Amino acid sequence: MAEWNAYYHNDDEAEEQEEGDESGGDYKITGRDSLVFLVDASKEMFIKGEDGEPSNFDMTMQVVRSVYTSKIISSHRDLVALVFYGTEQSKNPRNSFKHVYVHHDLDEPGAKRVQDVDALRGEKGARLASETMGNGETSLGDALWCCANLYSDIKLRLSHKRLMIFTCRDRPHEGDSGKDRQARTKASDLKETGVVIDLMHLMKPGGFDVSLFFCDIISPPEDESELELQMEPCGKLEDLQNRVRAKEQKKRALARLSLCLGEGMNVAVGVYATAVAARKPTPVRLYRETNEPVRSKTRTFHTQTGSLLLPSEIKKAQMYGKKQIVMEKDEVDAIKKFDDPGMFLIGFKPMEKLKVHHHIRPSVFLYPEENQVKGSSCVFSALLTKCSEKNVFAVCRYTSRRNTPPRFVALVPQKEEVEEGKIQITPPGFNVIFLPYADDIRSLDPPQFPSASDIQVDKMKEIVSKLRFRYRMDAFENPVLQQHYRNLEALALDMMAPESVDDLIMPKVEQMDRRLGPLVQEFKDLVYPSDYNPEAKPAAKRKTANAGGGGGAEKKSKVEVTEAELKVHVQNGTLGKLTVPVLKEACKQFGVCTTGTKKQELIDALVARLSS
Repeated sequence: MAEWNAYYHNDDEAEEQEEGDESGGDYKITGRDSLVFLVDASKEMFIKGEDGEPSNFDMTMQVVRSVYTSKIISSHRDLVALVFYGTEQSKNPRNSFKHVYVHHDLDEPGAKRVQDVDALRGEKGARLASETMGNGETSLGDALWCCANLYSDIKLRLSHKRLMIFTCRDRPHEGDSGKDRQARTKASDLKETGVVIDLMHLMKPGGFDVSLFFCDIISPPEDESELELQMEPCGKLEDLQNRVRAKEQKKRALARLSLCLGEGMNVAVGVYATAVAARKPTPVRLYRETNEPVRSKTRTFHTQTGSLLLPSEIKKAQMYGKKQIVMEKDEVDAIKKFDDPGMFLIGFKPMEKLKVHHHIRPSVFLYPEENQVKGSSCVFSALLTKCSEKNVFAVCRYTSRRNTPPRFVALVPQKEEVEEGKIQITPPGFNVIFLPYADDIRSLDPPQFPSASDIQVDKMKEIVSKLRFRYRMDAFENPVLQQHYRNLEALALDMMAPESVDDLIMPKVEQMDRRLGPLVQEFKDLVYPSDYNPEAKPAAKRKTANAGGGGGAEKKSKVEVTEAELKVHVQNGTLGKLTVPVLKEACKQFGVCTTGTKKQELIDALVARLSS
């Protein structure tokens, strides 16, 4: 039987069960995200900016391409569409709408679509758009109606539906009240079906007045965390990309729980990850004949008879008090369950009690969920305000999922920060700091080294002050990941060679030397001896006299255990303290045949041999 510890720490069945066991199971939004780009193809969109800046149409195509590639990497199952309005040619399902050109239906993004968008960029792209689509009359109502049909034709379950309008015209119908009324009606119908309409208005001579028409078209903010409609149009590519990214990226909660502040006082909160390490995607196994994905299945067989074991025939066991305690899977699940998922307030502590060494894993962020429990935002805001005023943090018991042990956490208040333009930099809420248990902290004896003199310390302070710079985490990208995705992009798009990647984490040696000047040499003179040469090769080590002729390292002598010692271990139930090589050597010594090489199988074979 399998060791219970192995089951407790790593069991695929338990992991699969926990995926649907979040306490916010009723609140969990499942399905695919969908995004429709509705782009104005009028003549005004193709006018280039001053000083050779790209046109609004070119900037829009670059943003669309960026979203396509990011979707392929991060969430390839999402659905994306590209629709142009104000065109001379018409191309849409059943050609029901004039001057609406559906370039891409609502479907998963792929390499072919990225190539199609690349063909619409630059001067060549402008000529291609003029030849294939042209410029014609504008009817935003027909374009919205066409987008509604794209959504209605999808039979999949969609979790979020979003439509982004890119235009530089604040009066697309030039005062035609009939077309304005039709567009407002279709926008209202779309919003009733759950489609969120956003406006990505672009710069034009004379400015863009949202209040003339589009204020009745766009959707209101979904919650306080979403950016409000920005009145200033986008004039630069970076601003447009940031605005699209803020709207397009959906903030998904890791879990939705209840924060218990006392008897009968529960607040609905969502747990969010503020930063996640970017990693290479896991490789997918393909069948070499058809190149189709291969699904792997796991079967469990009896070690002696070789017969297939059913899940009901598999038990879990643990050695305790010289006996093997056998448990059913339901019993193990009951032992592992400490409490229902949620947070329970224990008390408050002053902020100076929270130390730096208490940080043992990345923190998460806590934000209220008003749509789950009415009044949660009000109570949450009051708790946040009082904790900030009194400079204290809340101590809670936190159980993230079923069958997971509870953790003690510190809820550190965080105030909202807003920059110019009412753009939120830091949201209000609590940072959840995971606190260590007593056995997580070790007492170390640090090695003793010669301490630096005051002159050496002051000189190093000067060097550090010269090399200081403002760190921004979004200014440095992982060069290994970037090169990996560039290679995949070149392979998928049939490019001659992948794009070069700038390694931004490499130090700028020349700039550092100019800043430091003679400080480095002065520090070397204070610390190192006059004849010190860091580039000199170290002297070759001499071989010891008893090294032997072979020159290789001596083999470790095999550790043998006598039969009497093994019987004592069997009686005391301490065979598990022996290492796997020792157990294997003991099996060979006493002629014990084993069918496997796992530690528990070796122990079972020795116990059966020595107990008989």
